[in-house]
Amino acid sequence: MFVTCDRQLLCDAVSSVSRAVPGKSTIPALEGILLNASENTLTLSGYDLELGITTKIASENKQSGRIVLNARLFSEMTKHMAGDQVTIQSDEKLLTTIRCGSSEFNILGMDANDFPELPAAGGDQQLEISQKTLKNMIRQTLFATAITDQKPILTGSLFDLKDGFLKIVSIDGFRLALRKEKIAYPDRLKFVVPGKTLSELSKLLADDEEKTLSIQIGPKHIVFVCGAYNVISRLLEGEFLDYDAAIPASSLTTVRVDAKKFTESIERIALLITDRLKSPIRCEFSQNKIALSCSTAIGKAFDELAVELTGEAVSIGFNSRYLTDALKACECEEVKIESSGPLSPMKIVPVSGEDFLFLVLPVRLKNEN
Repeated sequence: MFVTCDRQLLCDAVSSVSRAVPGKSTIPALEGILLNASENTLTLSGYDLELGITTKIASENKQSGRIVLNARLFSEMTKHMAGDQVTIQSDEKLLTTIRCGSSEFNILGMDANDFPELPAAGGDQQLEISQKTLKNMIRQTLFATAITDQKPILTGSLFDLKDGFLKIVSIDGFRLALRKEKIAYPDRLKFVVPGKTLSELSKLLADDEEKTLSIQIGPKHIVFVCGAYNVISRLLEGEFLDYDAAIPASSLTTVRVDAKKFTESIERIALLITDRLKSPIRCEFSQNKIALSCSTAIGKAFDELAVELTGEAVSIGFNSRYLTDALKACECEEVKIESSGPLSPMKIVPVSGEDFLFLVLPVRLKNEN
């Protein structure tokens, strides 16, 4: 292989593709990036057997070929080289020379045949969506995916397409996050994408409503075609929780509150809470105010916030982080908070519309039976 390409293009491509490269693997080739030079194009691929990222950049190819280079080392080289053009040349013994400006490196590559083949989606289901819309939907739901793999299906987000709407739902057993958008897709379709995939995909998505991406869905894999990048991922198998059944149908208390002020109030009270000194925050919803309090071995804290309340007064205990995560994900000035009692989930919804819904399970307070 003998190719020449723009250093900055190569640097950006290596940085993005490296997100799918595992730190350590029993397969040495997976710790590298596969370079494939053909027809004045250099294709770069990273793959950890669950997530794969590929991209193509323009190159001048004097000799086609394939080789795997250690991702960490190759990334550092491209970042620190001084010059505009990079030349990569490898021989039949996999000895690879990388030149840029006055810099030259000689490293031993790995056989491209040892790099596993990336899967294709293998299905005929395909949809398109705005990159900005999907990025926002991921950002507002990803925080509620489960971290532990006691229930592997919950480490991903459910994509639920029905009646021309896309819902993305994340549940970790303590909270639920749901985002809904109208989309031009008439069929019924459900699949679960790993949270890691969505996290890495969101970094490649543009904040531009005009730019779209294509999603190809197969029985076991999914491919996101995002500009010059292809993000390939396995789908999680299993039965996702019935999220509709978890959402309370009615409420006894409705509160309209400034989301930012409520978040700031909770964060002030939570200053007394540490990893060692955990305690729920008591939220007392009464006429035109929320009274927040917390007590730990460090001391006590109290704060009040003006609100608009309809219905019954109620006192509820909550994990401060779960509640602030949900409020920050709303990304709007005011929200409605609905509750059916001290042991019922708190539902956070927009003042108008149905774009999002967050549920946070309460924590039983000590003075409750």
